Amino acid sequence: MMKLTRYVVYDIIRNKVIMAYTLFLLVVSLSLFQVEENQGKAILSLMNIVLIVLPLVSIVFATIHYYNSYEFIELMLSQPLGRTRIIFSEYAGTALSLLMAFLLGVGIPVLIYSPDDSGLSLLFTGCCLTLIFTSLAFLASVKARDKARGIGSVLLLWFYFALIYDGLVLLILFNFSDYPLEKITLLLTALNPVDLGRIFIMLKMDISALMGYTGALYKDFFGSGTGLLFTSSIMVLWIVLPLLWAIRIFNKKDI
Repeated sequence: MMKLTRYVVYDIIRNKVIMAYTLFLLVVSLSLFQVEENQGKAILSLMNIVLIVLPLVSIVFATIHYYNSYEFIELMLSQPLGRTRIIFSEYAGTALSLLMAFLLGVGIPVLIYSPDDSGLSLLFTGCCLTLIFTSLAFLASVKARDKARGIGSVLLLWFYFALIYDGLVLLILFNFSDYPLEKITLLLTALNPVDLGRIFIMLKMDISALMGYTGALYKDFFGSGTGLLFTSSIMVLWIVLPLLWAIRIFNKKDI
């Protein structure tokens, strides 16, 4: 499995898109830290990139890579290799490549200029979102044989998690503001990894006023050890469950 994963990583890191993505993150990160005297403002600006651009690049690149590797996957299936091993190696290679790009582009500047709780929380959230949206990309790609349909599906997923979801939550909270919604709001927050990541970073930055109603409502909960454990556990579930679903579909799929 490791040999196949190394091959996938080696193939991807030579991709011009990954190189451009890494360079983009590095230039933006260094520029923000150089321009902003307050490192907290730079982290806040980087957070917007991590929550919007990173999931988009991860989910679209992983989807396109899967379809472009379809012939290679068919070749591997003709070898005495298990299907689970093949699809997991593809996922691991893609995810590791995207993680390397993120850690080189954002991780190095953050560790140089802001190696504190807010900076480390940004890196943790970025790594989690990279793995999560790569998992979602593989799930959508395995389910849809057609490339255009697969790319359309992942774009809709990104649009939903990054833009639509918060609007729906606010609409629910506004329309049912007369009722006790604490537990429901916690559940709604757990259903969106982007929202969880935003809350996690802002709690570390101690700027609850910018967290929005959903985050401020549960500041006490998420700020505790139990809340942080809850956040980390939900992130892991978002990584593992779509990947396991994708592996299950791939194992039963007629290639």
